Amino acid sequence: MAFNRRAHYENAENTPSNPEVRSPIGEIIERRFSRRGFLKGAGSAGLGAAAIGAMNPLAAAMAAEGDGLDRFAFDEIRHGVDTTHHVAPGHDAAVLIRWGDPLFADAPAFDPHDQQADVQERQFGYNNDYVGFVPLEGRLDRGLLVVNHEYTNEELMFPGLPGPQDEHDFSGITAEMTEIEKAAHGLSVVEIRRQGGRWSYVQDSRYNRRITPRSTEIALGGPVAGHARVRTDADPEGRRVIGTLNNCAGGMTPWGTILTCEENFHGYFLGDATHHPEKDKLARYGVPGASYSWGRHDARFDITREPNEPNRFGWVVEIDPLDPASTPVKRTALGRIKHEGAATLIAEDGRLVVYMGDDQRFDYVYKFVSRDVVNTAEPAANRDLLDHGTLYVARFDAEGGVTWLPLVHGEGPLTADNGFASQADVLIDTRLAADALGATPMDRPEDIEANALTGDVYVMLTNNNERGEDQVDAANPRAENLFGHVLEIVTEGRHTATENRWEVLVCCGDPSQGEVGTTWNPATSENGWFASPDNCVVDARGRLWVTTDQGDKWPKSGTADGVWALETEGERRGTGKMFFRVPIGAEMCGPCFTPDDTALFVAVQHPAADGAEAFPGHSGRSSFETPATRWPDFEDGMPPRPSVVAITRHGGGTVG
Repeated sequence: MAFNRRAHYENAENTPSNPEVRSPIGEIIERRFSRRGFLKGAGSAGLGAAAIGAMNPLAAAMAAEGDGLDRFAFDEIRHGVDTTHHVAPGHDAAVLIRWGDPLFADAPAFDPHDQQADVQERQFGYNNDYVGFVPLEGRLDRGLLVVNHEYTNEELMFPGLPGPQDEHDFSGITAEMTEIEKAAHGLSVVEIRRQGGRWSYVQDSRYNRRITPRSTEIALGGPVAGHARVRTDADPEGRRVIGTLNNCAGGMTPWGTILTCEENFHGYFLGDATHHPEKDKLARYGVPGASYSWGRHDARFDITREPNEPNRFGWVVEIDPLDPASTPVKRTALGRIKHEGAATLIAEDGRLVVYMGDDQRFDYVYKFVSRDVVNTAEPAANRDLLDHGTLYVARFDAEGGVTWLPLVHGEGPLTADNGFASQADVLIDTRLAADALGATPMDRPEDIEANALTGDVYVMLTNNNERGEDQVDAANPRAENLFGHVLEIVTEGRHTATENRWEVLVCCGDPSQGEVGTTWNPATSENGWFASPDNCVVDARGRLWVTTDQGDKWPKSGTADGVWALETEGERRGTGKMFFRVPIGAEMCGPCFTPDDTALFVAVQHPAADGAEAFPGHSGRSSFETPATRWPDFEDGMPPRPSVVAITRHGGGTVG
């Protein structure tokens, strides 16, 4: 079987220097699982509605609408694995845009046998993850789709190129291929419109834009800008970076800009760290990850030649999609980690809060609280709001409390004596600072979303097969956690507080496998359970939707990835329901609703990749060599292209 670069750099051992070890206390999870059980009785239902209603009247109505009701009206689909996608009855799922589709009038139609870097920068990029929708002129049938292009699969991109056999195998990857890969990374901004109930993209819209690590200049903002540790030969002032890469999940600010998150940046760097001045600091981030050949052809991705370049990645980047000429900014005050997402909301005192996860086994959950309040009347006044504020990391205690520990230079162990000479050092070495504060090592914190109606925050913990029995704790209750869980932070509307509460919403996996230790609501059907939660979204009605990424482990669950509805309230709390399923080898990313919930956009990433060799009749991951007859739904014998799919309800109306 070919070497899986993605699995390598996502799962490489890179644990904290001082992970906390706790004893198993699963009974706390059991006791807390029915937190909203107080909604069951008529009298107590009023108490629950009143408590939630203090934060939002719509939330009160949601809580009081009745116990045992299924707030998701669709008929669910079945588990399975095949070569096409499936959606719940009564809905349409149509490909909106795919890798290689031309964004501009001068861009040719996609030809996999004639790829060029300059052309790719005029076409839609590869491997879509986060999807954001920005309405245009206040209309909900016209807007901008902002899509991350996380990484590339060379063996699926380039006809005839075999998959790598190990982590150091770059055979056949030329300098031109490297430039094409760079051009396929980053983001696309593209105008879309709905006509006759169907969404389509607008070629050559004045808003269309590609942002890539090949050519796009990005500013460094916040405390790290200009610091000696981000200066390079190409940028001696340390204030301009070419590009953003490995953009995973993201978020949208209240003033309409997009936050895109740099995740597994370590995999792009080559070189020998033996004599590097920051050897130990690089190791905490897994640099050099050697997952790509870029360092062979571009000096800045070789740490031997450009030792500071890794410090210029791993940030949250703010982009204004409404201004194609604007310069994106890396907001360094939000810390340097393997960012998965950036969920924003305006807190009780008017300041902005951003919730973030660091997607690696035994890493942490963070939040950022701005110094200044959000100016809702003048969006432009918030231009630099994310450059000033306090970054916190979470410690989850055994009794259900969350303590947010400030990552502030000079406080506690974050001093020069411990290697943190300034706030810039704290932010560049965010993981090391969080280690020093004793944050709780989690099971791969990926996407995080906040429910504006209830005040609750949902944390997707994808999996952690390396957690031992002696490392189980209350917030990570299973050893060898193959299937992940969903954690809920209960803020009660206090998002700026340094103390909140937490609960486990559900432990994922197949409940028929007793040894797995799931905690689904009994109302969950045989198709309603899922494994490895990754991205999530809360719709306008306050309902939680979860997408999954099992990687090449899907044969253990026996089902492909997809979209599930997950109930968070009342008697059905913890009930899953399957809505959408991806083709073989894909993961499910980017769930994004239009503000009126009449369309759901999802990203089908790397179809025919993860675990495809386990599919009957498939010859392996070199999918260009697979006969078209074995993939009847694929065109010209090539694997399906990564795409964004638009889901709508037959005849109109809200999705789900």
